[in-house]
Parts: sequence; structure tokens; C-alpha cells
Amino acid sequence: MTDATSPRPALIGLTRDELALALGTIDVPAKEARMRANQLWHWIYYRGATRFDAMTSISKPLRTRLEAHFIVGRPAVERHLLSVDGTHKWLLKFDDGQEVESVLIPETDRGALCLSSQVGCTLTCKFCHTGTQRLVRNLTAAEIVGQILNARDTIGEWPSPAGGRILSNIVVMGMGEPLYNYENVAKALAIAMDNEGIAISRRRITLSTAGVVPMIETVGRELAVGLAISLHAVRDELRDVLVPLNKKYPIAALLEACRRYPGSSNARRITFEYIMLKDVNDSPADARELVRLIAGIPAKVNLIPFNAWPGAPYECSTPAAMAAFADIVNRAGYSSPIRTPRGRDIMAACGQLKSESVKARRLLAAAAPPIPAG
Repeated sequence: MTDATSPRPALIGLTRDELALALGTIDVPAKEARMRANQLWHWIYYRGATRFDAMTSISKPLRTRLEAHFIVGRPAVERHLLSVDGTHKWLLKFDDGQEVESVLIPETDRGALCLSSQVGCTLTCKFCHTGTQRLVRNLTAAEIVGQILNARDTIGEWPSPAGGRILSNIVVMGMGEPLYNYENVAKALAIAMDNEGIAISRRRITLSTAGVVPMIETVGRELAVGLAISLHAVRDELRDVLVPLNKKYPIAALLEACRRYPGSSNARRITFEYIMLKDVNDSPADARELVRLIAGIPAKVNLIPFNAWPGAPYECSTPAAMAAFADIVNRAGYSSPIRTPRGRDIMAACGQLKSESVKARRLLAAAAPPIPAG
């Protein structure tokens, strides 16, 4: 990530070793570079500094050299919407003009930041607005970390607090399939979990996947974060439609990977996300089959009321249908809350704000007068 007006590279998204290497390129001696890298880490990820001149523990001559060769780095905020319920939604723009969304959902004493991992998505899930957008590219680690820094900038949560945080949890379930961008997602989450910086506990991080089965064990072994599965159907023939990735990794293979997920226990339950679609997947028979499928897996089930957008192919289940479904799952011993919709007044469906931005640019371009020839 660079400044749009400058070729200087950004330092966010770099590991400590990479920061030391970057310092080496401006002639900081190797013996000193490690110490200076730790100082930069402290200022960038603990104090949230956006300018080198604020880094007062670093000598002024080195700050001047840093300013000449690097920027700290942040994504540009294209739009920031604040819901009546306190939910924040940002449309962030990167150097190449591509945009993604991130959302902060605050609660009374905590809050979860939903991160995007790709520009667009390749999975074309039928209920997901992002699925209507083509995959453009993966996000870099810097662009993923930048979403966290931007949220903390907005809510003023610097220096990184030890407790009482508004941004207390991270969920990687925004735009994109994170396991198709695993290297950058893993690097960004390692930065977020570092105790000397952003310091979000791995127990407060959840990664959501539509079911990239070969990567699930890797997530548990290398990151040991919470796992969420976008399940949404209990029969392969329906899930093939709702989540086309199911044609490659069907339900039985997905659930077997969940049973083998390292570290899962009653204290570390796997979350099954289940979107409630009227007369599609919300019958009592579906609920009973869900209970049968997840038997033996330490799990909870999040029931998600469908958040429709203009032209969406489905409707949300009725409150009575959702309550009946939840009751069956709860009586089987699985926590099954119905998620309270948040941020509906700020285009909360994932990907909707970006779609509105793209549409506005197209309309502007169509209305612009033609450029004279010659």
C-alpha cells in the first residue's frame, strides 16, 4: 500500500523481520535495525501513529529518513456510514482504485470488526450480495491490517487498550473467501494477534469459510483461531445451489474436516452459520437434519435472517419459522441464537455499498460529455 501521490511504500502489513529489512534499505545498520523495527511496531500497532514525526522515541534524523522513503500507510476512506444502532460501515479504497467494505458492530461492552479478504469473490453464493461481483484480486496483508487500523482510528481506540475495548473481536467474513487468500490473511491475523501491538487474542478472532476443506486443518494448526462454517443447507442438492463450492467439497467432507479441526472443544466450539431463507431451508425437517449432521461436533449454530437487497432471489424466513427452527436445534443441546439484524439503514448486506459506488461511477461516466477528437 502506497500513498496515491507518492511512490513511497507503506510499512503497515510488514512483519518485524520485514521492517528490519526495510530499514536496511535506508542504511540503518543490521545491529540497530531490529531495535528500530520494534520501535516502529510499537508506534504503528500499539499507539496508532500515522506520521513518523509523532514517533518521538526514534531519533529525529532517522524520522527524517523514514519520511523521505516510506509512509506509515492507511486505506483511503471513500465512505463512512453510521447506523442508528451504532454500526459503522466503511467503503475503503486502495491505491489501484479497488474498493472493499469493513463493518464494526458494537455491543454494550465490546464489538466485532468484520474484515474483507478479497475484492469481490469467486464463489457466487446465491444469497450473498458479494457473490454478484466478480473476483478482482486478493487483498494484501497491508490492506487487511489497514481495515483494523482504520476502525481504531475512527473510534479513537489508541493506544491499544488492555481491556474495555469497543473493537474487541475480529471476524474474517466480509467480502471474499479468506481461505483462497490464506497467506495474506494469516500474515494479517498474526500482526493483529501480536501482544505488543494490536493485541487481539486468537480466542477473539473467527475465520469464516464457505468450506475450502483442504485448508481447514491448516487454519487450526497454524492460527488456532475460531472457525465458522457458512453451511446454509443440510442437503447437497440445495447447498450446490446456495454455495456452489459444495460441488467440489460436499457436506460430508466439510463436516469431517470440522470433526478434525485442531483445538475444537466445548470451550472452543465451531460456529455453523445458517442463513434463513423462506420456504427454502427453514423447515422443521431441515432443523432436525442439521442436528443429525453436526452430532458429535462441539458446535453452536448462528441463525441469520436474510438481509435482502434489490433484486435478491430470496426472502427472509418468517419470525415464526425461525423461532421453530431455533427451538429444535436448542432442544438438541446446541446454542442457536437468531442474529439480530444490524445496520440495515446503511446498506448492511455485504458488498452492497461497493455495488452502489460502482453504479454511481458508471452513471457519472455515462453522463460525462464526450472528449473531442483531435
